[in-house]
Amino acid sequence: MYVQILLRQEMGQETTRNTVISILTSGYKINDELSSLFKKFDLSLPQFNVLRILRGQRGKPANLSTVQERMIHKMSNTTRLIDKLIQKGFVKRNICENNRRKIEIYITNSGLELLKSIDETLNNKESFILENINLEEKKELLRILSKIKTT
Repeated sequence: MYVQILLRQEMGQETTRNTVISILTSGYKINDELSSLFKKFDLSLPQFNVLRILRGQRGKPANLSTVQERMIHKMSNTTRLIDKLIQKGFVKRNICENNRRKIEIYITNSGLELLKSIDETLNNKESFILENINLEEKKELLRILSKIKTT
């Protein structure tokens, strides 16, 4: 009986390990696919993420901490990403005259136009990546993935 319990525990741990490896592998494959797509637009995936966040502000400014909180890539140097996007003309930064520490970040019309030109291509790429998963399976996968603890 004790041996059966140990075998079940080992099988459970192996399944857990294989699940984590499968999630990581799938994530890296998706990352590679999307990185390849954004490279055609001279953007990195984190730069696209910043633009997407700023578009979501609907014309309102965002501060650096808001952008950092919403980033998918938490290890990204957000200040450097914004500087590069400013150089490309996709983002502008305003420093408050009354409080020099308050910095407001906006997406420019060029940034909005770039995102608009990417939208359809991105939709097609995302559909391609998940083409073997039906709508109900996507909902279930989303439900399951939302249960993963990230502390």
